[in-house]
Amino acid sequence: MPKTTTKNEENENEQNTTLVGWARQSQAGGALKISLHQEAIGSCHTYTTADGTSYIPLVLSIAALRRILDGQQSVTTVSQFSDN
Repeated sequence: MPKTTTKNEENENEQNTTLVGWARQSQAGGALKISLHQEAIGSCHTYTTADGTSYIPLVLSIAALRRILDGQQSVTTVSQFSDN
């Protein structure tokens, strides 16, 4: 089956990203399992909200997640957009 992509997904894939982990459906099928590389997460940039809480912004493709949930794909990447 040929891979189909939308224009938005193609644009997201063209941007510079840093791989920080993987997402896949659990074997039982009731959850999405996300595995993050500890060292990669430590190198990610963060942002801080007004209340002082820090977050790491990460990106997953919605189209890839749908393919995982539909059983068409087994894994996808978890990334962070790079400023480079």
